Amino acid sequence: MSNNKGVSFVYVAITILVVSALGYFLFKSSPQNSIGADRGQSSTPTNNGPLDSLIGKPLPDIQLTDKDGKTYTNESFKGKNTVLFFNEGLMCYPACWNQIAGFGTDSRFNTDQIQAFSVLVDSSSDWQRAIEKMPELAKAGTLFDIGGSVSGKLGLLNLPSSMHRGSLPGHTYIVLDKEGIVRYAKDDPNMAMANDLLIKEISGFND
Repeated sequence: MSNNKGVSFVYVAITILVVSALGYFLFKSSPQNSIGADRGQSSTPTNNGPLDSLIGKPLPDIQLTDKDGKTYTNESFKGKNTVLFFNEGLMCYPACWNQIAGFGTDSRFNTDQIQAFSVLVDSSSDWQRAIEKMPELAKAGTLFDIGGSVSGKLGLLNLPSSMHRGSLPGHTYIVLDKEGIVRYAKDDPNMAMANDLLIKEISGFND
């Protein structure tokens, strides 16, 4: 009888060990624990695949232009927390248009601490057609990535939000801190307004 009790105890002990090991593995591999805080990253899981490789680093060297032809480089974004909203522009109506207009009319994104730019694949002259249809768009900061070369360099053309995979970005946010380091990135296939989420992320940069 005592031998049977000993065998039962061994079985119970092995079962506990197996369950504990499985629970630990599942915890460590969950999305919530896959983003390293040791690189100064956001505490909010992004689950963005390739986008996450940008976090904790300066952007690769890029060049964008505004409506007046002024060139913006990585250095242009230092000094303020900066949101770069990469999207399809004219073809992404109304979702992207609403988000762009939302940045322009939200005073939180036009301060001495925070700025937002919507990055469009259209030309400035073509984008003027959108402004004529939705005048609120004129208040938003816009930069132009004609042909999507910068979007391609950053790996934004094949994310889930893209409606034209391989050719155009979809609905993607990249947020830089004042030193120009990527601190947060999110691809949003739902194409929802994200202002409150972005402000929350930026507010945590100094935590």
